[in-house]
Amino acid sequence: MKTPSAGDATGFASLGLAAPLVAAVAALGYEEPTPIQREAIPVLLSGSDMLGLAATGTGKTAAFALPLLDRLSRDARSNRGKARALVLVPTRELAMQVAEALHKYAKGSNLNVVPVYGGAPMDHQIRALRRGAEVVVGTPGRVLDHLRRRTLELGAIEVLVLDEADEMLDMGFAEDIDAIVAETPATRQTALFAATFAPRILSIAGKHLKTPKRVQIAQEKRAAGKLPQVRQVAFIVGKGQKVSALSRILDFESPKSAIIFCRTRIEVDELTDTLNAHGYGAQALHGGMVQKQRDRVMQLFRSEQADILVATDVAARGLDIEHVSHVINFDLPTAPEVYVHRIGRTGRIGREGVAITLASPREQRFLQYVERLTKQKIEIGKLPSEADLRKRRLEATKDAVKKQLAEGGLDETREFVESLAQEFDILDIAAAAIKMIHDGSEKAPVAPAPPQVEEVRGYEAKGGFEPRRSLEDRAPRSRVSGPMTLLRLSVGKEESIRPADLVGAIAGEAKISSSAIGAIKIHDDYSLVEIPDELAARVIAALKSTKIRGNKVTVQSKPAR
Repeated sequence: MKTPSAGDATGFASLGLAAPLVAAVAALGYEEPTPIQREAIPVLLSGSDMLGLAATGTGKTAAFALPLLDRLSRDARSNRGKARALVLVPTRELAMQVAEALHKYAKGSNLNVVPVYGGAPMDHQIRALRRGAEVVVGTPGRVLDHLRRRTLELGAIEVLVLDEADEMLDMGFAEDIDAIVAETPATRQTALFAATFAPRILSIAGKHLKTPKRVQIAQEKRAAGKLPQVRQVAFIVGKGQKVSALSRILDFESPKSAIIFCRTRIEVDELTDTLNAHGYGAQALHGGMVQKQRDRVMQLFRSEQADILVATDVAARGLDIEHVSHVINFDLPTAPEVYVHRIGRTGRIGREGVAITLASPREQRFLQYVERLTKQKIEIGKLPSEADLRKRRLEATKDAVKKQLAEGGLDETREFVESLAQEFDILDIAAAAIKMIHDGSEKAPVAPAPPQVEEVRGYEAKGGFEPRRSLEDRAPRSRVSGPMTLLRLSVGKEESIRPADLVGAIAGEAKISSSAIGAIKIHDDYSLVEIPDELAARVIAALKSTKIRGNKVTVQSKPAR
């Protein structure tokens, strides 16, 4: 898949950000700024102090991170290695999250980002600071510890951000904040973000900000009874387990028609390819597609020729499709109000609807914001087990048999059953028939259940969060058992090859079931595919005379396991 160009993120480009930052945002797949980003970024780029009203989940991290990096990168040689920007946050979880975002945006800028927070080894942080850190993200207590040890100097600070200042005050950090700010130059630019403009926030702003400009994003007010009444459930899973969790949920829920929301167009394309490679009929919809493509996708979805629509929020605005039974948040949205808009796509015209959210442990606080906004409880669910899935499939088979009995037209099959009844018990015959129907109707044995996080602290104590990988790397392993052969195909990402292309070519040309194809991993100039040993020769022979996306293919093989 090609990386989006900087021009794809015209919304961010129009805010005045430097081209490398616009390109970084585009590469991450973000399509347009959120309201707080649209209002705050120009203010901060102008050099003014700012007082911002924004809750967690509104996209405020990018609202201060992008102009901060813009300022530092324009004079990257100034005070090289010294702390030039400091972001104070209330918790270690938020420090990690903000540092991760800054690191992504700063790629290619040679600006180093170092998080410092309690509960982590001090010596590791000291070594990181000594290596050089232009941007420091930290909790007040740990920043003070470094100041006292003289392992952190704030005399070169150009930008200071107080993020979630109201929560820092709630936690008793007011004096710590005063002490830290006193170590920074008076010439710094300061941005303060809080969820309310309470008197105590205005007091600290009056103490540390110079004639700040206010940026306030009004929350949408909703009349009573206007919120969608759907069953809402969230599953707490690690980021690297989302695809396998989604596969299990889709197998259990068996949605008539579902919309799956991702945050970026890149994730939409990758998830669509992964779902299609595993036998689900999915179509992608995002702002990077031309209108003709979008119209075609919507026609397929409206006419129920596609069961699953994978979309970004930008592309899904205004969708009103009556038959959508499920909305699934593969990624949480940028704001609680967007969550409400998403789940409003199901439960239309009095029908029952289901809203499912996959959230990491650190995102549980966002769910609490949603509950306060909607005044509705979000159930924390447990992923279905294999026993649950078998039971659900038997129920589906039972419903299908009842429907067939009601429709009648069984004379010919009755004669067949009567002939068998002369040798076997009638109940055994029925049980055998149901078992055959049940086994044959399954796509394949389900993917192994991903580990589900039940307690945030316990999960983080065991090593925190996995670094992000591509969906191909974390896709569910093949549901095929037995000896496998690993095929190396001479086409990859450089030829815009997707998993669906490989599955289609192999299944179509070799005349084998797509469920027989094992794990797939696509590299830049080649791809790896697992095939059962007994089918490998047939696949190799078929691919020798086949082109994939117009490219001739050479194949090499070796045992996979």
